[in-house]
Amino acid sequence: MNCEILAVGTELLLGNTVNTDASSLSDRLSGLGINVFWHTVVGDNPQRLAQAVAIARSRADLIITTGGLGPTYDDLTKNVLAESFGRKMVLHQEEADFLKAWFARNASNKYTDNNLQQAYLPEGCTVFHNDWGTAPGCAFEEGGVHVIMLPGPPRECIPMFENCAVPYLKSLSGDVIFSHQIRVFGIGESAVEILFRDEMEHMQNPTLATYAKFGEVMLRVTAKAGTEAEAEAMCRPVVEHVRSVLGDKVYGVDVPSMEALALELLTEKKLTFATAESLTGGLIGERFTALSGASAVFKGGAVTYCDEVKAGLLGIDPAMIAEKGAVSREVAAAMAKGVRRAVGSDLALSATGLAGPDGDGVHPVGTVFVGLADRENVWVRQLMLGTGRARVRQLAANHAFDMLRRYLQGLDIVDQ
Repeated sequence: MNCEILAVGTELLLGNTVNTDASSLSDRLSGLGINVFWHTVVGDNPQRLAQAVAIARSRADLIITTGGLGPTYDDLTKNVLAESFGRKMVLHQEEADFLKAWFARNASNKYTDNNLQQAYLPEGCTVFHNDWGTAPGCAFEEGGVHVIMLPGPPRECIPMFENCAVPYLKSLSGDVIFSHQIRVFGIGESAVEILFRDEMEHMQNPTLATYAKFGEVMLRVTAKAGTEAEAEAMCRPVVEHVRSVLGDKVYGVDVPSMEALALELLTEKKLTFATAESLTGGLIGERFTALSGASAVFKGGAVTYCDEVKAGLLGIDPAMIAEKGAVSREVAAAMAKGVRRAVGSDLALSATGLAGPDGDGVHPVGTVFVGLADRENVWVRQLMLGTGRARVRQLAANHAFDMLRRYLQGLDIVDQ
C-alpha cells in the first residue's frame, strides 16, 4: 500500500507551526509495512486543497490528511475530501450529542452553533471518535483509494492514529504486520548500511531498513504473516543476526531511548544515580526526569557552570581546576565523584566541555569529557563532537547515557 500524507493548514506553510504529524505518522506507517511516498502541505484554501487531493488520488491508494477538522470557517478538509470523492456530508448524531455534552461538562468553553460542524462527516464513513479533543476523524474507501482524516494537533492526531486508524488499516488485510526496532549507538548510519546493504537489497519478507536518529541509528525489522506470532518468529533471526554483527553497539530492542533503558536497568538493579553538569546545563537530568518513574532512582543533580560552583558545591580543589582547566579529564572525574558523594547516590554522571561558539585557547570547540563514578571507581570518556552548540550538548548527553547503560549491562564503559 502506497501512502500520501496531506497536511492541511496555512500555519504550516507560514512556519508558525512545525509539521510534526507527518514525521510521526511516517514512522508509524513504516512499522506497518506501508510505503509513504509523498508528503504534501497545503493551506486553508478549498481550490488548492482539491487540486492536492486530485494529485494524491492519482498516485496513492492511501491518503491520510491531518488538520482542518475543527469548527471554524477555514476547517474545510472533510468538505473538500467528501466532494472530491462524491460523498455527501451528513450529521452524525452520536458525535453531535457528544459535543453538546462535552461543552456542558466544560463550563469554561461556551458552545456555539459552529461547533456542530465537527459532527458532520462523509456519508458511510467509519467514524473515529476523538477521546483527546472534540473533532472526530474518519475513514472511507472510494474507487480503490482509502482515505483517513485525522485532527491536526499532535496530542489528538497521534493517539487517534494509534487507537483508531491502525486497527482500520490492519483490517484491510488478512495478514499481520509485525516489526522490531533495534537501537544502535556508537556507529553512523552509513557504516551500518554498508554492513547490511547486500542483505537489505535482497530481503522481501522480512525486511530490514536503517533510519538515522539524532546521534544514533535505528534498524527496523518487519515481517508479514498470518498471525503476529508467525511474523515475530520471522523477525527474530534477523534481529539476532544484527546483534551478532553490531555487538554491544546495539543498546536495546524495542526501547525508546538510552535514558529509558537506563531507567529500566537502574530500577531492576535497585541503584540510584545523580548528575553534575557544566556544558549540558541540566540537559542530562532533564531528559531522565522526563521519564515516568525517574524519581525512584534519580537522586538529583547539580549544574556547576562556573569554576567557583564546581569548587563550592562539589568540593573540587580550585588549584586542580586552575592547573588542569575546567575542560579536562581530571575535572570531569572530580565532578562525578563530588556529586555522588554529595547526594549519596550509587552512581553519578558528569559532563564538562566546550559547546561553542568560542573555545578556551587550549581545546577546540566540541571537546567534551563525560564522567561516570561508582563508589570505588571513576571512568572518563574524551570526545570530539564538532560544532553546533545544541548538537554538542545533546550528543554529550547521549554519551553520558551510553556510559551509564554500559556500566549497568557489564560492558566496557569508556570505549564505544
